[in-house]
Amino acid sequence: MRSLIQTNAFIDGHWIPTDDRFPVTNPANGDTLADVANGDAALAERAVEAAHKALPLWRAKTAKQRADLLRRWYQSMMDNKQALGELMSAEQGKPIAEAIGEVEYGASFVDWFAGEAERNYGDILPVSSADKRSWIIKQPVGVCAAITPWNFPNAMITRKVAPALAAGCTIVVKPPQLTPLSALALAQLASEVGIPDGVINFVPTTHSREVGEVFTQHPRVRKFTFTGSTAVGKKLMEQCAGTMKKVSLELGGNAPFIVFDDADIDVAVKELIACKFRNAGQTCISANRVLVQESIHDAFIEKLESALNGIKVAPGDAEDVDYGPLIDADAISKVTELIEDATAAGAQIKTGGRVLSELGELFYSPTLVTKVKHTMRIAQEEIFGPVIAVQTFTDEAQGVQLANDTPFGLAGYFCAQDYARIQRVSEQLECGMLGINTGSISHAYNAFGGVKESGIGREGSRYGLAEYQETKNITLGGLA
Repeated sequence: MRSLIQTNAFIDGHWIPTDDRFPVTNPANGDTLADVANGDAALAERAVEAAHKALPLWRAKTAKQRADLLRRWYQSMMDNKQALGELMSAEQGKPIAEAIGEVEYGASFVDWFAGEAERNYGDILPVSSADKRSWIIKQPVGVCAAITPWNFPNAMITRKVAPALAAGCTIVVKPPQLTPLSALALAQLASEVGIPDGVINFVPTTHSREVGEVFTQHPRVRKFTFTGSTAVGKKLMEQCAGTMKKVSLELGGNAPFIVFDDADIDVAVKELIACKFRNAGQTCISANRVLVQESIHDAFIEKLESALNGIKVAPGDAEDVDYGPLIDADAISKVTELIEDATAAGAQIKTGGRVLSELGELFYSPTLVTKVKHTMRIAQEEIFGPVIAVQTFTDEAQGVQLANDTPFGLAGYFCAQDYARIQRVSEQLECGMLGINTGSISHAYNAFGGVKESGIGREGSRYGLAEYQETKNITLGGLA
């Protein structure tokens, strides 16, 4: 099987080395996988200029020409999914099978937006007067810049790059410092299938602030997209205001998972575990606040605790592993602090609650915490770890009120069987994405994004293409 490890910046179709390098390590054992080029502001500006130079020819290609190249890139990802998955597992920690699943998921956005490139429709407007006709066309916004997170180092890139390219834009990407190798592997495959030089550019770096300033303030960049924390997203949005860039932000979440008294408890337990322990709980749409109706609380906890005992934690290359290590020591500290705060305020650890030191410093046990109150930090902040924190509520109205009592609104989940309740609650919950009797809600066809302080804009679906387009209204006169 081929190696896809690249360690330099990728600009204008060339691998650009730098004297300054930074290590990428395996979170399962701390081993250094590679030393990667550490780009600076000057290199970021060089990437923007390369994207600007490549824009006219890429924009001029027909939709089918762009779609054909995207489909070649998609097929190359699928042909190399084992190598991409093993690389991702090594640098990020998730099980190889889960990593391969992410590669397939990430590739699906490339395939989807290849199709959307050819479904780029405008509108013919009603006749406003006898001598005029008006219509609307969609055009690429121009050079785009993206900053992506470490938890999904493949899919978070393809969800941004694929629609940008489908729309006729070029793009520069700052991949995450902790997991840049997956991004650079994608660049390698894109170059091999013939995506022109300068259309996609990658600048790995530890200098996030100065590279981010180039991306958000450079006048040639017309669209900026970011996935990460709400606090950072707000600062980046402020920086974009000076040049009035088009902006899309996928920010923090605090997803409720409500279990009503008419729910199928077995289904609720199964879907909660699938939702919560994907990527060791390090996902922005992970169930963060589990709200269980009082009348079924004990029965639910009993089945949930039993199910947690069957979860296997191990390095990502082990057999039949459910999840691997957390990404770094800061992640372990965050989880530990939240649990300590909760237990000091009266919460109870039913199972887990410890570092699995026999496996390594970054492995954390599947954990169940009960008697959680909505005022505790563990209910107010993203846990981003393998911890289920359970609160109770009395009736439907209180359940919905607790679910909405947060400044965030990315994802939400609930389990119920009564159709009238499903209809009511689905309309009342304040979130951009909602799963009912399921913990899996993300697909290339679906509109991914949040409301309130969880961001603006959508990724995936037909709405994802519009994030990289401008709408132009054209009126032709003198027809009478």
